[in-house]
Amino acid sequence: MAAISFDQISHSICNALQYISCYHSSDFIQAMHQAYLTEESPAAKDAIRQILINSRLAAEGRRPICQDTGMAVVFVECGMQVDWADTFSIEEAINEGVRKAYTHLDNPLRASVISDPIGERLNTRDNTPAVIHFNLAPGNKISFRVAAKGFGSENKAKLGMLNPSDNIVDWVVEQIPSMGAGWCPPGMLGIGVGGTAEKTCLMAKESLLDPIDMTALMKRGAQNAREEMRIAIYERVNALGIGTQGLGGMTTVLDVKIKDYPTHAAAKPIAIIPNCVATRHVEFSLIDEAIAEFVPPSLDDWPIIEGEPNRARRVHLQTVSKQDIAEWKTGETILLNGSILTGRDAAHKRLCDLIRQEKNLPVDLTNKFLYYCGPVPKVGDEVIGPAGPTTATRMDPFTEMILAHTGLIGMIGKGERSRDTCDTIAQHQSIYLIAVGGAAYHVAQSIKQSRIVAFEDLGMEAIHEFEVVDFPVTVAVDSAGNSIHEQGPKQWSRT
Repeated sequence: MAAISFDQISHSICNALQYISCYHSSDFIQAMHQAYLTEESPAAKDAIRQILINSRLAAEGRRPICQDTGMAVVFVECGMQVDWADTFSIEEAINEGVRKAYTHLDNPLRASVISDPIGERLNTRDNTPAVIHFNLAPGNKISFRVAAKGFGSENKAKLGMLNPSDNIVDWVVEQIPSMGAGWCPPGMLGIGVGGTAEKTCLMAKESLLDPIDMTALMKRGAQNAREEMRIAIYERVNALGIGTQGLGGMTTVLDVKIKDYPTHAAAKPIAIIPNCVATRHVEFSLIDEAIAEFVPPSLDDWPIIEGEPNRARRVHLQTVSKQDIAEWKTGETILLNGSILTGRDAAHKRLCDLIRQEKNLPVDLTNKFLYYCGPVPKVGDEVIGPAGPTTATRMDPFTEMILAHTGLIGMIGKGERSRDTCDTIAQHQSIYLIAVGGAAYHVAQSIKQSRIVAFEDLGMEAIHEFEVVDFPVTVAVDSAGNSIHEQGPKQWSRT
């Protein structure tokens, strides 16, 4: 048997991360297509349509599914009889693979990892380091399970230390509404039960690497208590009516995965970690000198879904006013045309600092729309790389100051806004729109020009100006403060 080398691991990890950034697995595509066929909510059905179109476009263009290309998470199972070509750190080899993948000249991925999380929070610029978990096992091969975990979903993770008599299904279902829509449903719920606090979180994360098989499970029927619990959670969560992107609808989760482990008699630790629509993972093993290669799936795996949503309102942003947006209603599809600006957490903080200091802002936000977006770097003749929305609730603390001092009239993101923020939107007669999370490459096709206009040092968080044509969005909070994320689930709840 050939010895395993540093370069073999690093190149294989690079190939794995490049592959999963662009290609959904066939089980996910099939599950999403089934959700599309059975969806009854018009807003949710259109969101699934965009997700499926985006998935196929990303595969055809070999470009990232989502602008949040995730943090690398690697589970390593190392055979104790593996021969090594040299003395090296497996961790360093994996991180070199991450570095190669995220700085790849042909397909650069967005670097989102920051160092010094307590202090300056500076971007590492190459998405290192990865989060790595090791396990020793018999045998002469080394196996890897590689994921790129987006943080819209990671931020919604839940840990509970339940009493032994507490009902697991009830607890899980109670947590889901508090997760909101920022995790980009429909996706998967990974659940760990037992062990200790850290063990149950690890099991929840690892369970997300298993294939989607809920349809097959329900067809054959549960054969043990764990499978009974998977089905029960799946049915009860979908009955909540939260739906795709939280718009209200039939499907909130595609599957529920559960791993368990023995625990102390005094406890019942449990963790939930959701996976968004940009589910990305692959596994491979190294047993000789070969580097892992991955064959793109056939485009026949994707359904052909064309057209645009019915009853879309086409808007020209150079002339839009508060009187105009007062006519827009929650759930309505809008096609934006004209100039929009981007701004995420770091840009919002800087703008608010300048306002407090009574200094001039580097951009004029009067009558503008601000898109919560940090795009992927462009390649070739692209105007911009995949450019989907980020979670809007992170901007809630800044919204009152921005609306009160800048003349901004509209915001675009993903997920819900807090009730206080909805009231602020109504007070200033502004509006909040959502672009579909998990449709970043599809959305980017609507962006015809792009330039950085402020805070270039922030990298992907710099303020860009986009010129857009028929940029698809949905009214999430109208100028009266009505929220589709409150209305939709109530309308579609089956509990």
